[in-house]
Amino acid sequence: MNEIQSNELKGKKGFKRIINAAYYSRDGIQAAFRHEAAFRQLIVLNGLLILGAFWLDTETSIRMMLIAASFLSLIVELFNSGIEAVVDDISLQLRPLAKRAKDVGSAAQMLALILLAILWLMALCD
Repeated sequence: MNEIQSNELKGKKGFKRIINAAYYSRDGIQAAFRHEAAFRQLIVLNGLLILGAFWLDTETSIRMMLIAASFLSLIVELFNSGIEAVVDDISLQLRPLAKRAKDVGSAAQMLALILLAILWLMALCD
């Protein structure tokens, strides 16, 4: 595929592309909230943790780290949900590589949640 064709397939350019990307992002968050129970649960959990971070009497840098870890958990869940959706769209048959893809996404979320817990424990025990 030459450069002209690939650019034509890419869609909008400049500021219009940024606007479109914002709408696609909104659609993705809405889809995850509507179709993924785990994402809804993490929205509640991380929403409470973010509020708690503002309530916590600690340094701004620690508060920033706690909030960043909450967002990281949500970001990882969006990736995990995306992987699961693509795998399920391709086939619902049990396949070893499909299972591996889903399990790796789940493991990434588990690590993000462990990081979140460790950071909160450190902040609370400081």
